[in-house]
Amino acid sequence: MTFLQSWIPSANDPASDFPPENLPFGVFSMSVGGYSASSQQIGVAIGDQVLNVSRQGTVELFEGKAREIAVRCKDTTLNGLMSAPSDMLSDFRKRVQELVCSTDSATIDKVSAALVPMEKTIMSLPATIGDYTDFYASIEHATNVGSMFRPDNPLLPNYKHVPIGYHGRSSSIVVSGSVLRRPRGQTMATDASAPVFGPSRSLDYEAEIGFFVARGNDRGKPIPIDEAENHIFGFCLLNDWSARDIQAWEYQPLGPFLAKNFTTTISPWVVTREALAPFRAPRPVRAHGDPEALPYLQAKDSRSEALDLQVEVLILSQKMRDQGIEPHRVSRAGFRSMYWTPAQMLTHHASGGCNMRTGDLIGSGTVSGTTKDSRGSMLELTWRGAEPLALPSGETRKFLEDGDEVIMRGYCEREGVRRIGFGECRGTILPAGS
Repeated sequence: MTFLQSWIPSANDPASDFPPENLPFGVFSMSVGGYSASSQQIGVAIGDQVLNVSRQGTVELFEGKAREIAVRCKDTTLNGLMSAPSDMLSDFRKRVQELVCSTDSATIDKVSAALVPMEKTIMSLPATIGDYTDFYASIEHATNVGSMFRPDNPLLPNYKHVPIGYHGRSSSIVVSGSVLRRPRGQTMATDASAPVFGPSRSLDYEAEIGFFVARGNDRGKPIPIDEAENHIFGFCLLNDWSARDIQAWEYQPLGPFLAKNFTTTISPWVVTREALAPFRAPRPVRAHGDPEALPYLQAKDSRSEALDLQVEVLILSQKMRDQGIEPHRVSRAGFRSMYWTPAQMLTHHASGGCNMRTGDLIGSGTVSGTTKDSRGSMLELTWRGAEPLALPSGETRKFLEDGDEVIMRGYCEREGVRRIGFGECRGTILPAGS
């Protein structure tokens, strides 16, 4: 198969996350000395460059429906793009591909003037996120966690019937590269008679995929399962930081609160549905004896409900940084095996009459597989601390320590198709505040 070839050399690198077949959207500002030196602008990632589609004069490179999208790129968030009709977005995407793959010298000169090296940008949250909901869609993750706390009954009776989720805090969502302070909260030691308040000693990550709502729905009007995909704009990486000791004490009977609300980190680039189309896959066949989803969660065509996407997690400790050791990969899992699909999550979310809004963020829940090296959290990798994780520096980890950086990477690969990447989702832990 012939891949698109760009005059931007880095975009043709087989290992690049951002070839011409990808073209994810993000929001950036110019960086001078590590500080923002401009207002927020909308960009498209191509190789190691950002095409500044907010730049004065760039709109003149577009016509028709694509031009309408270019005009919306004057905003400082992606919300205006997210709500745009899919045919307009598709025309814009095709035109950007023409521009970055052009052989016309005049066109190349015009586009070159709008390119900014990624290393000279500071990324921001891609959208104004009104609401954030996190699901629990991996049956492997749910089974692993349930086995630790309820070994005789790891999966609760509702799991195979209903997509489980909870409402999170949009106010504490941050973009990749942001630091986070170790959270404080109440914890109850197994041998204690009363709880104490203090820093979490069991800080964890959860490797997830997030997706943004495109068009919303009116309150009281559900989103039919066969229309759900059209309400999804694109996908990102998501780290649902979790304080396990705080969670263990507070989660009954209403679920997590302080254990989850302190920080959620997402990657800055939003990969569109159209870019991911070659990697759509059939929803996994349910195990023998498992119930079929209820009718409102059954799509007429299940051949492309799932997404063949890999999620990797790496850890870099302070000692590793000091010794010049590269980040250490601790897991890799496939998103395709999730028990519930993004369309099912969105449809269920709106099924009771909840109105979704453009820019709302939905997390998939931890992406875990069936093998130990595919477990998407420290809780699972160390089996609640009983099997410490070894790092190449000689250190071990039961849970995350101050100074640790967690790095998530995501990508789609398939024979005969250009690799599509998501970039990175990074976060470094600082000590708890006073």
